[in-house]
Amino acid sequence: MAGYTRGSGRPNQWLRNLNAKFASVPMILTAVVIFLGGTVWTVVYSFTNSKLLPRLSFVGLDQYERLWAAPRWLMSVQNLVIYGFFSLVFSLVIGFLLAALMDQKIRFENTFRTIMLYPFALSFIVTGLVWQWLLNPEFGIQSVVRSLGWTSFAFDPLYNSNIVIYGILIAALWQGTGLVMCLMLAGLRGIDEDIWKATRVDGIPMWKTYLLVIIPMMRGVFITTLVIIASGIVKVYDLVVAQTSGGPGIASEVPAKYVYDYMFQAQNLGQGFAASTMMLVTVAIIIVPWAYLEFGGGRKRA
Repeated sequence: MAGYTRGSGRPNQWLRNLNAKFASVPMILTAVVIFLGGTVWTVVYSFTNSKLLPRLSFVGLDQYERLWAAPRWLMSVQNLVIYGFFSLVFSLVIGFLLAALMDQKIRFENTFRTIMLYPFALSFIVTGLVWQWLLNPEFGIQSVVRSLGWTSFAFDPLYNSNIVIYGILIAALWQGTGLVMCLMLAGLRGIDEDIWKATRVDGIPMWKTYLLVIIPMMRGVFITTLVIIASGIVKVYDLVVAQTSGGPGIASEVPAKYVYDYMFQAQNLGQGFAASTMMLVTVAIIIVPWAYLEFGGGRKRA
């Protein structure tokens, strides 16, 4: 019969769940036409001298040479590396520690969990403005501490070009750590209680249990959390605009802001496309090996 494999009596794999496959066609077309098509379009026009409007006037690698010769772009890359490294480390460490404490069945757990997760419900613009006020030396944390008697206390990272990126990092951690905590807490609640009992019977200290038993079992949760954090790092823009607008000078520039400014303010589409392509290449260098090891390597081991 049609739709059955020869000699097996079972329906052909391609003819199963036809309704679901037809329903997925719009999503596939959207992904191919908009995302893949937009990516190819951006890469192609990054080799042109497009200004206000895109035009196919190819200039080879000129846009990339200008990009990597621009102090503003180099500063934005440096800031992204610093921000990304510390954001990953502190988000994972603080989020996991908070989840471990919350997993001790404390009283008012729901209240504490809500309080910790609440900042994530705010937009990055609101978070940036709040921390801009808090870090303002005239009426923020520095002013409050000095009014208590510590007149030499200084805490104004947003006005110091050497540490301004860390002021942005503080706001990002305040907003995102609660989500990491909830993800980690969900992973901890999925651990079988018998594992905890067995480690207690064997006399294994709690810190060793977390380090050698629990964390390896939560590998999937850590990978999911890592992807979420990394996606937020690459596209960081709102916090910078709300807190510093890239200042002092260009000290807090990030790649996403560089792209936006060149495409919509400087009206230099070619330079903006080149910067976008470099961001894409950076993400691909990180994601492709991870995807291969996670999925391709898993099938080989199986």
